[in-house]
Amino acid sequence: MPHSADAIWQSIADHPRATLADLFAGDAGRLDMLSHRIAIGGTDMLFDFAKTHLDAGLIGMFGQLAEAMHLAGMRDQFLSGAKINTSEDRASEHPAERGMGAADSVDQAAMFHARMAALVEAVDEGVFGEIRHILHIGIGGSALGPKLVIDALCRDSDRYDVAVVANVDGEALSEAVANFDPAKTLVAIASKTFTTTETLMNATSAIEWLREGGVEDPYGQLVALTAAPDKAAEWGIDETRILPFSETVGGRYSVWSSIGFPVALALGNEGFAAFRAGALAMDQHFATAPWERNMPVLAAFADLYYTQTRGCQTRAAFAYDERLRLLPDYLQQLEMESNGKRVKRDGSALTRPSAPITWGGVGTDAQHAVFQLLHQGTHLIPVEFIAARLSVHEFDEAHHRALLTNCFAQGAALMQGKSSDDPQRSYPGDRPSATILLDSVDPASLGALLAFYEHRTFANAMLLGINPFDQFGVELGKEIAKSMGNRQSGDFDPSTAALIEAAGL
Repeated sequence: MPHSADAIWQSIADHPRATLADLFAGDAGRLDMLSHRIAIGGTDMLFDFAKTHLDAGLIGMFGQLAEAMHLAGMRDQFLSGAKINTSEDRASEHPAERGMGAADSVDQAAMFHARMAALVEAVDEGVFGEIRHILHIGIGGSALGPKLVIDALCRDSDRYDVAVVANVDGEALSEAVANFDPAKTLVAIASKTFTTTETLMNATSAIEWLREGGVEDPYGQLVALTAAPDKAAEWGIDETRILPFSETVGGRYSVWSSIGFPVALALGNEGFAAFRAGALAMDQHFATAPWERNMPVLAAFADLYYTQTRGCQTRAAFAYDERLRLLPDYLQQLEMESNGKRVKRDGSALTRPSAPITWGGVGTDAQHAVFQLLHQGTHLIPVEFIAARLSVHEFDEAHHRALLTNCFAQGAALMQGKSSDDPQRSYPGDRPSATILLDSVDPASLGALLAFYEHRTFANAMLLGINPFDQFGVELGKEIAKSMGNRQSGDFDPSTAALIEAAGL
């Protein structure tokens, strides 16, 4: 039995490559092995990996890899609040925002949540006047998480109109406030460091919009969501309207913290608590389930099998539910910013592929676009389907039945294919997919789903030996952009210099 990671990887690569059809035919217990339900509060989540090429042999070898890479120990360090982010010498403590971690961190998160809940109640009770609109300004994780959750859960809410702005393009801000009354708008500025250039530029413009709209004290309608409360206070925001969170909570993992303030406003405090409770249930599953029944880890086994052994450079996620239409965007940042690395935690070169390119869309729209390539193209692309058993819209239930049958049919078609004497009408089949079926899209199930993807990303990173909690790769372009206004065009390569001149910069 191989013990080194390299030897295990070689065994995985040498493992016989049976077709999906043969794997089902040869193992009557395959569905029981690779399809599992998890209870989340009063609801269930079904994870079906049976239409991937994992089998008992591969799962056993990946279990050996998990042992060789100390996955259990790394997981336990992470969930206990140890300094697992070695390149920045700090912990990564977003699970503490849900109730799991070092006792002091969990207590601090609870205190910050109580402070936020009190501010939500104050807004509800009219302390800020008649507030009807919430303008949330952030970028990256400070915007993607809240935007996804609000779009998924708050479409029928009569609490507040919420708009999330990230792009520094003024058109984005203009569109967001087009139907807002400045006098009835609360502006939440989300920035971990409170130095983010794009966010502060949008915030400054929002203040000017409030002032031009007749608001005498624009700063009285601002709330700061930050891990740097002193900087927010220096910027002019009253300390009673600064909602802190820990600096050990990374941006793309921050929706559980005070960055989720607009979610709490849109859902109400009870809904935001249920969202965090769903994530905690997934934390507990990840912390205790054996690898072969641990959904984030089993998903990581499949991810790594395809990237490392089958040469798959991308992974596609399709939400067969309009409420989850922003999930692929969220996953792009979570997975590619976390695991898009070229070195290991110790700084040595990563000698195998890291994260695949994550992309996707919404069914059934995507079926009439990119699914042509998925079924008949030359690329092998693992596909993930996410759907909900129950709908909430007021139209004929036939809509939802058609949505689900299309979802399940695509997975079946990718696997079984169809032969034809006409090669242009032939489908090769044997193309992998996984399906995640929620009972419903509600706060607890969405919280659990996002925590599942977080832990899956972590497991992938640990099995490759990389640090998923830093993101130095986003910095260089931002540094050059900041310096560009103070430099001559001759300081750049000829192409960039010509672009600067053509744009009149």
